[in-house]
Amino acid sequence: MNVSSPRPIREPLHFEKHILEQGDQISQKLHLLSLQRFPPFAKKDLRSFSLAEVATYLGVSQSHLKKLHLEGKGPVPETSSSGRRSYTAQQMLELRQYLDQYGRSEARMYVPHRRLGEKLQVLAVVNFKGGSGKTTTAAHLAQYLALTGHRVLAVDLDPQASMSSLHGFQPELDRIKSLYDAIRYDDEKVPLSDIIHTTNFPGLDIVPANLELQEFEYDTPLAMADRSSNAGKAFFTRIATALDEVESRYDIVIIDCPPQLGYLTIAALTAATSVLITIHPQMLDVMSMGQFLLMLGNILEPIRSAGAAVNLEWYRYLITRYEPTDQPQAQMVAFLQTLFGEFILKNQMLKSTAVSDAGITKQTLYEVEKNTMTRSTYERAMEALDAVNGEIAGLIHGAWGR
Repeated sequence: MNVSSPRPIREPLHFEKHILEQGDQISQKLHLLSLQRFPPFAKKDLRSFSLAEVATYLGVSQSHLKKLHLEGKGPVPETSSSGRRSYTAQQMLELRQYLDQYGRSEARMYVPHRRLGEKLQVLAVVNFKGGSGKTTTAAHLAQYLALTGHRVLAVDLDPQASMSSLHGFQPELDRIKSLYDAIRYDDEKVPLSDIIHTTNFPGLDIVPANLELQEFEYDTPLAMADRSSNAGKAFFTRIATALDEVESRYDIVIIDCPPQLGYLTIAALTAATSVLITIHPQMLDVMSMGQFLLMLGNILEPIRSAGAAVNLEWYRYLITRYEPTDQPQAQMVAFLQTLFGEFILKNQMLKSTAVSDAGITKQTLYEVEKNTMTRSTYERAMEALDAVNGEIAGLIHGAWGR
């Protein structure tokens, strides 16, 4: 009779220990790669902008800018050996101020800041499913609005902190504060102005994210159960209240929401004056978005009675990562346009290797040098990007009655 030997007892797999170690390894390796490109204490710089780009962002002709230069008016551009002129982003801002003061056009606003009586515009960029281009959209939109003369605050509300990384922050290593520190319920809460950082784009500031943001999701149910305070029951007002402190400093706030329907997202939507929902035009993504909309509506309806009203100037759906030559995608876009009509942005953001290539070096298309990639690919992506962002800027100006 054969007696089989007992199987060795396997030690239980401590999943949480493994993922903590692996998460730390990823952070450390990425930090080393980041140090190779950005040495300690170095700040991200920003490329110069060509005459054509500056003319587009300012809303003037290239010949007008050349005339200003030849007459010695405004900032002096850098001129290459071939005679090509380029301006820094700071010089573009100075050009705006010069044109606003001395320009002949009364109808055009070269410095498009809010006028008296115009409300701070807070745009929440949302989607429940990852891979929809939500963060890429939010980051590029914030930078575009700054380049076109607005005073912008970007708020990274996603604990994964991808938008923060695009702007040169690595929260788990830099140990910086996030919006959580301005909306927490205890005595360690600080003013929002204490956690705002400047970026390499003049006119664009940022509130970075970190993993602590997730604490708000755990703290809020406890605060709601606290009978000695109403702070938890009014959790949905906390982001709006934090923004009130810096309201006079900005024209537009862009919030990159987390990809989940939690307390952070609800508080962001309550603070918002407009909402942008990103959609990848594939069947599974659209099905997921449908569930997202149903869940969102079912959450917002009952809490409206508690005062958490989402009163928007506008909302739109944005098709992202679109491949026009992909027939199923083209059919899905046509289906969504028929379904949602005016609530779909007329322009779509194309899928492009230019965006992903720039992301490898933690850059956006507004930062990356054109000569580092195929010219036609870059220009096609920039054309789509500027069209989308220009349409959104038009909606924001429309909310101001312009």
